[in-house]
Amino acid sequence: MCGICGIYDKRDNKVSREKIEEMKKVMVHRGPDEEGTYMGEQVGLGFRRLMIMDLLSGKQPIENEDGTIRVICNGEIYNYLSLRDDLIKRGHVFRSKNDVEVILHLYEEAGFECVKRLRGMFSFVIWDRREKVLFGARDRFGIKPFYYYDSPQEFIFASEMKAILTNSHIKREVNQESFVHYLTFQYVPEPETMIKGIKKLPASCYFVLKNNHLEIKKYWELKFNPQNKPLSYFAEGIREKLRESVRLHTQSDVPWGSFLSSGIDSSLIAALLREIKKISTFSVGYEEKDYSELGEAGETARLLDTDHHEYIISPLDFRDNLPKLVWHFDEPVADPSAISLYFVARMAKEKITVTLSGEGADEVFGGYGIYREAQSLNYLRNLPGLFQNVISYFSELLPEGTPGKNYVRRAKTNLEDRYVGNAFIFGDEVKKELLNKDIPFVSFKEVTRRYFNSMVKSYDEVTQMQYIDFFTWMPGDILAKADKMTMANSLELRVPFLDHVVFEFAATIPGEYKVRGKMTKYALRQSFKDVLPVEITERPKKGFPVPTRKWLCNELKNPVQDILEHSFTPEYFNYSFVQKLFRDHLQGTADNSRKLWTILIFLLWHDIFIKGKSLN
Repeated sequence: MCGICGIYDKRDNKVSREKIEEMKKVMVHRGPDEEGTYMGEQVGLGFRRLMIMDLLSGKQPIENEDGTIRVICNGEIYNYLSLRDDLIKRGHVFRSKNDVEVILHLYEEAGFECVKRLRGMFSFVIWDRREKVLFGARDRFGIKPFYYYDSPQEFIFASEMKAILTNSHIKREVNQESFVHYLTFQYVPEPETMIKGIKKLPASCYFVLKNNHLEIKKYWELKFNPQNKPLSYFAEGIREKLRESVRLHTQSDVPWGSFLSSGIDSSLIAALLREIKKISTFSVGYEEKDYSELGEAGETARLLDTDHHEYIISPLDFRDNLPKLVWHFDEPVADPSAISLYFVARMAKEKITVTLSGEGADEVFGGYGIYREAQSLNYLRNLPGLFQNVISYFSELLPEGTPGKNYVRRAKTNLEDRYVGNAFIFGDEVKKELLNKDIPFVSFKEVTRRYFNSMVKSYDEVTQMQYIDFFTWMPGDILAKADKMTMANSLELRVPFLDHVVFEFAATIPGEYKVRGKMTKYALRQSFKDVLPVEITERPKKGFPVPTRKWLCNELKNPVQDILEHSFTPEYFNYSFVQKLFRDHLQGTADNSRKLWTILIFLLWHDIFIKGKSLN
């Protein structure tokens, strides 16, 4: 795991070394062990290294035999050994045992198509001096980040947006459309960012910059292809593919272990790692028992006989580290569970350098609770049309908030018009009250509708929701916090569920084996019932719960009030409406914790990234 950055000058001017050094410096947490720089005619490349593989000779940028091609990469290539053997047979000469050198020689062999042969998590850039081409790519699921700024004068890229912003001529201006979408999703959907002019390279895409023209192409399509086969077939395939993925993800020259929560995803990863050797596991929790997973995680650790470590997060920890977390995120991401991930990574870094975790299992195997909605809505949809219309008519006469009213509404609304993923903070109508009247309004549907093509509409509703989550929730929230919170602690996180070979098999599982009754991830749970006891395989998901609802009324009440008073941005928000949200929450008439958290994170981000205030 590393940090990469660079500048391509479109006017053929020499790039300033000082600019590259500044970009590297702000990402030192991504790679505290080593650094590298290349300065060419019109290109500068920078690299920060966290030593994982080939500790002695893995320095980047790496060049080919005649020095005409150079590569920098953030991530890991898990099939590099087989690729390396094949390339050696074809006459390529390797100078190291580093996995990244494979990309270089594969590019010489296959050009831009090289990315299709890579199995791993990565964002990389290649400078081909002979062809005067800058070429780069991001992995299929967006596990590793890639930000860029493209103007008529230059192309600037980095693993973190803050590195791009060290170039002082780039204006720090809020992208208003991104801001409006953030209020619904709690993150900024790709490919946009919260800063106007800076974008993210979408997952499973590569770019080519030649003759000052930037072209972005998709190299892999995410498709579902359910097969009519028995559960036993899928169970056998899941076991085989996942065990292989876990084995590949343990390739490392430094110690590795696993995060452990109460759910099946991390428990299963830990169990499969334990088949290889004894491991260290790490869990965090809170003093509030209803929000802590330490008890269940501890039981799993004892069952697997791991070297287990725990940490209890206090409200003071939460408060004091929040500005730092916002800085590490680059953009506002209003997921409170990020704080749990930050502290478990900080604890793990004391023992290991690489951790494996269960991110992606819910998207791949159908694990979110909201996926059960399709099944539950069918009770109403299966009634005769006349009954549906009568129920719908009378439900609309009921006051807002009446139990069952929203259920009837959702049953009568197409998925395309109602589904935004796992986080739905402010709906369109409420946003109109929340926003300053000068902010142009845009509906959340503008984000999700682009994915509802004819292929997706042919899927069942559970699969449609999975598909949307793969392009929105997963890269925008799940993988963003996984990368940023672990890299903040110079810890590499690997996600075996998000292996494209695992996904391509899981994509053949029919809906009946994803959600069955109240049980999600049904096929995955059944596949490993001989590895883990039923109390673990059928344990409901918690997902790093955080007691923000309680803390906002108690320990965090004064700090939040202070932020609302001294950091408020009236150019974006209706102050009286925000104060009402806070007042209603304090009085217990509404749980506005997620809404308040979304506003709070934006205000802190605005202070740090737009106003330039210190982290204190």
